[in-house]
Amino acid sequence: MIKALIFDFDGLILETEGPVFQSWLELFQSYDFSLTISDWAIFIGTTDVDPFDLLEQRLGRRLDRSEIERPRAQREAEIIAHQPIQPGVLDYLQSAQRLGLKIGLASSSPCSWVTGHLTRLGLLGYFDCLLARDDVQRGKPDPELYLTVLKSLNVTADQAIALEDSPNGILAARGAGIFCVAVPNDMTRQLPLSHANLIIDSLAATSLEELLRIPEQQNPI
Repeated sequence: MIKALIFDFDGLILETEGPVFQSWLELFQSYDFSLTISDWAIFIGTTDVDPFDLLEQRLGRRLDRSEIERPRAQREAEIIAHQPIQPGVLDYLQSAQRLGLKIGLASSSPCSWVTGHLTRLGLLGYFDCLLARDDVQRGKPDPELYLTVLKSLNVTADQAIALEDSPNGILAARGAGIFCVAVPNDMTRQLPLSHANLIIDSLAATSLEELLRIPEQQNPI
């Protein structure tokens, strides 16, 4: 019986991945380099790799990262400020609360980033447990973050469903033994998501009640 729903944040609750990519693309272009979705794939859903490493590798020299990061981050924030909550997210949170499910969050971003946006969007109060990259030693795709959320919610892996949008997040959830539903956005739709137990186009396309019945009807991959 499913007792908990665990959300990723970036790209699932709020479309931050497109704006983050756009800000880095503009930075790479300022040095006359291209940046493709394939190049960017390793950075989605994890903070254990740094795009500055790729840029410096192409340049063949070190950069003053702090000086460059300020305008890039400002540009990123400007784009994200106009992004709405992803379709279906609020319905899922309200339905989970109504059904008595525990609600967790497992994010690769820093806690301050996640809580800041959730507060701004009016969603923070829905979560019983919120854990981010700075709460664990190893980020996604390592399963540590999901295992820690399970422990905090006091549920076992077979009592939870994870909602993810990226390959790194899916690998982390599956590594923890959790039934994982991939909900890709425009960025991650182009990436390999086959490790997920289920792929749906949008949370708005499938009700939570329908989703809760699926793990009982099929064995996890």
